[in-house]
Amino acid sequence: MPRITPVSWKVLECIFLKDGFHFERQIGDHRSYVKPGIHRPVVIPTYKEVDKDIILSNMRTAGMSRSRYFELLKQCKSAK
Repeated sequence: MPRITPVSWKVLECIFLKDGFHFERQIGDHRSYVKPGIHRPVVIPTYKEVDKDIILSNMRTAGMSRSRYFELLKQCKSAK
């Protein structure tokens, strides 16, 4: 399986939107996304490149597997 590498916040937003999350609010440069059944929001900073540690943390919060992440990443990158 490929390594998780930094991506832009827009690509990461696309991944979580396709996984069923929706935008809730923005405070400063951090955007919060929620999904029914997930107790904590996923927070995506609006950075040019979001570090892999933030991506992995958001994946844990969302209960997202690596294979699901790469499946959605492929869809989001092909849509651009």
